[in-house]
This record gives sequence, C-alpha cells and structure tokens, in this order.
Amino acid sequence: MSTRRYSPARVVAIMAKEFVQMRRDRLTFAMMVAIPIMQLILFGYAINSDPRSLPTAVLAADNSVFSRSIVRGMENSGYFRIVGGIADEAQAERLLAQGEVQFVVTIPEQFSRKLLRGERPVLLVEADATDPSATSNAITTLINLNQTVLARDLLGALAPLAGQPPAFELRIHRRYNPEGITQYNIVPGLIGTILTMTMVMMTSLAMTRERERGTMENLLATPVRPLEVMIGKIVPYIIVGYIQVTIILFAARLLFAVPMVGSLALLSVALIVFIAANLAVGFTFSTLAKNQLQAMQMAFFFFLPSILLSGFMFPFRGMPEWAQWIGEVLPLTHFLRILRGILLKGNVPAEIAPNLWPIALFLLAVATIALNRYRETLD
Repeated sequence: MSTRRYSPARVVAIMAKEFVQMRRDRLTFAMMVAIPIMQLILFGYAINSDPRSLPTAVLAADNSVFSRSIVRGMENSGYFRIVGGIADEAQAERLLAQGEVQFVVTIPEQFSRKLLRGERPVLLVEADATDPSATSNAITTLINLNQTVLARDLLGALAPLAGQPPAFELRIHRRYNPEGITQYNIVPGLIGTILTMTMVMMTSLAMTRERERGTMENLLATPVRPLEVMIGKIVPYIIVGYIQVTIILFAARLLFAVPMVGSLALLSVALIVFIAANLAVGFTFSTLAKNQLQAMQMAFFFFLPSILLSGFMFPFRGMPEWAQWIGEVLPLTHFLRILRGILLKGNVPAEIAPNLWPIALFLLAVATIALNRYRETLD
C-alpha cells in the first residue's frame, strides 16, 4: 500500500537517474546547449533583412562632374559599394548573370551635355532581382537619391535644373524578376532546402539503424568494401532526391508559374553533385552517432546553419563577413545560386562552374572523412 503513495524520495531518485543518463549521453546534452546558443548568435548577429554595401559596377561613357557626383552619392547612401568600372554591356551582362554584382549603373554618352540642356538624360540602373528582398530598400533609396544627389552641383545659373522634375530620369530594370514576385525566389530555393533536410537525415539513420537492429554484424561479415557500402547506401537516395525535385519543379510551374528559362539537363548534372554531397554528410554522421536520436540531432545541427546562412531565408549579402565565410562552405549556398541562375537567368555551364566546384570539393572532403570513419567502425 505504501508503494502507491507519492514519495518525494523516489522522484529524487528518478531525477538523479536522468542526470546520470545525460552525463553518459554527452552528445545529446551538448546539442541541447549548443543549438540555442547557435540560434542566438545567428539570429542576433548574422541575420539582416536590410543588406547594405551591395556590389555595384559602373559603365560610364560620360566621365563628368555630374556622373561622379551620382556615383559618390550612391556610395554615401550605404546601400551601394562600387566595385569598379566595366568596359561594355557584355561584361555587365556576365557580372549580373553570375551574381558577382547586384547592380549595374550605366551612364550614357553626352549625359552631362543633355543634362545642362534640360533634356533629362536617362540613367539606367540594372538590378539582379532574383531575390527581391535584397534589392528593394536599395532601389527605394536610389529613387529618393535622384531628387537630391546633384543639389551641390546645380547652383547659380544651373539652379532651375534642380527643381521638379529632377534633372535626369532614373530608369530601373529589375532583371530576371521584374515584378518582384517572391515565389520566384522562394519556391526554387525549397528544392535545395528540402534535399538538404531529407538527404542528410535519411542517410544519417542508415548506419545507426543497422547498428540498433543488430544487422551491422551481418554487414561486417560480408566481403564488402567501405566504398561499396557507401555507394550502395547513397545511390537509392539519389534516385529519391530526383523524384523529390521532379515533384517540386512540376508544382512550381503548375501552381506558381515559376519561369524555367535554363536547361533542366544542366540542372540534373548539378543535382547529382549536390545530392551526393548531402548524402556524404549524412553517412559521416551515421558513423559518428551511437543511435538514431544522435544521428537526427547531428542532422539538425547541420541543417540549421545551412538554411539560415545560405541566402534562402535572408539575403546572403546582408550577413556580416564572418557569417558569409561560413555560408560559403555550405553546399546549399552554392546550389541555390546554381538553381536560381539556371531557372531564372538561363545560366550556361560556364556561369554555374564557379559555384559547382565548391560543392564537388566539399563532397570529396566529406566522403574521405566518411570512408575513414567507416574503416574505423570495421576495426
């Protein structure tokens, strides 16, 4: 009868037992502490929805005092960082297509002459609008800047030019997403994030499931090499990844009318490398984890910075430099650029190559670690 009564001593005993379990499972306890700290740092320091110092190239055919004042006014706004001049429109097109610059400012010939005559010359600003949130505030600032940027130059006899309308016309071209539709940016990005989440998590459970079910011994008894095991476990998930991508692309086109101006065959090639890289990460986690819970915790620990630092949820150029360095290591960062470049810009192999080789290098490094860890498991 006494065992059915509430006993504080038994509660304390159970609590002590749980603390002992936590002490033994150090990885789980470390994740419980590390994940909130990582979220605090990332959201507090790295996330910024108002990016500044956006790389801007200038194509200046008129090098007058007015042109220099406009460029200097853009720099002083804080939203534009002039990376240098360019020679022709072909170079401007290449820089925008590869995502090396966010804006291209074109100052036409005889700009100052037409301005002095009151003919309101056109100043063309081309923006990479694949991510509308990365350019919206900068474009708003640019429109307001048009009213005041030449105030110090239009004095005396030129003062009438400083009235309304402004002395020059600002014409903004939002390239690749002229209407600023956020679905054009978010929906393709979901391909990368969904693949990262599912591929890493599913593969990370592969080895731990073998271990927990007791089938690991049977696998070790077979004359199978570590590389063969790794390929055998990865290839089925590559097929699953392609099925996921097909479903998402079909839904993106049918439900959201996402443009697909590039080559889907080229996208398929990039997909192989990206999926394999994520599967290699999951395979590595599976050799480190002692059970499926730890494997899932590791997968989440990798997925969280991937989704926050890749440019999927927040503009990549809005993050501080140290966060961008971390983001450049992650495969998802480069795959999102490849994905949006192919679907929205129509990128060709030469234009996606700068983002494809980092993923391939990541795959090579992680696959090497996974194979070495698997050999240790065999021993």
